Amino acid sequence: MSVGLLFPGQGAQHVGMGRDLADAHPEAARTFEEADDALGFSLSRLMWEGPAETLTSTENAQPALYAHSAAAFRVVRKRLGEVAAAAGHSLGELSAHFAAGTWSFADGLRAVRRRGELMARANDTAPGTMAAVMGIDLEAVTELCDGVRDAGMVVVPANLNAPGQIVVSGQVAGVRRLAEVAKKQGAKRVVELDVSAAFHSPLMGPVAEEFGALLAATPMRPPTFPVISNVTAEAAPGDVASIRKLLVRQLTQPVRWTECVARMLETGATRFAELGPGKVLTGLNRRNARGVATLPLGSQAAVAALEATA
Repeated sequence: MSVGLLFPGQGAQHVGMGRDLADAHPEAARTFEEADDALGFSLSRLMWEGPAETLTSTENAQPALYAHSAAAFRVVRKRLGEVAAAAGHSLGELSAHFAAGTWSFADGLRAVRRRGELMARANDTAPGTMAAVMGIDLEAVTELCDGVRDAGMVVVPANLNAPGQIVVSGQVAGVRRLAEVAKKQGAKRVVELDVSAAFHSPLMGPVAEEFGALLAATPMRPPTFPVISNVTAEAAPGDVASIRKLLVRQLTQPVRWTECVARMLETGATRFAELGPGKVLTGLNRRNARGVATLPLGSQAAVAALEATA
């Protein structure tokens, strides 16, 4: 049996994340120590003690999630067996590349931290937001986005999370206008997300070139197992130049998550493990991978349960 590794993205962070793993596993404790050393400040203290408002800031949430996912992976990797493929939701794709050996923990962490800083800066220039639209399909959501854009506002489908759950991203007024129309046209719910920018939209375009320059200077290697790209929903090519380009494109392109999970199943995944805080991707797999087991392995309680069944 081969496992598909899932790495969560921004929004899964919470105060206290990873502390139980660090208390129970030396490899997790070392991971958080490495993170503090690489960034030059105590990321671990922020993760474990907060305040929540500071942890939630994009430039902090992204490295916190990456560090937590890396710690969880290091704790369980010998217990998971053969890896069929890995995929990460948005920021999680960078965590997946760490797991696959594309870059070192520290190099990836510094890239993630800078990614968060750049995305936050883009929002300062062009404020945006995101909203989850429930109960209508992608075609209907795309038509709604087109209508809002015709009125002069930027809104695009950003996260194709699961059948009946599409997240849109764009200018604040445009997203709120779309929410009003969507409810009138049959959406079950529209929920504005607690995010600090319009991720995966053209509003991230102004920082893409700078992020590309950063990645060009970051040492990378071909991944040791397939990492499914958010942009293409295919395994990232083996050459690092192409991987860099995909990670830059990911800033402005939608996360094709449903297709990513389908590709992992086609690649040979017979079960999944979610490595990071929370169970968001595990929940989505109830629709994206029906009947296939998904284990959330971001806490010590979950790791202990896995060990008990080994």
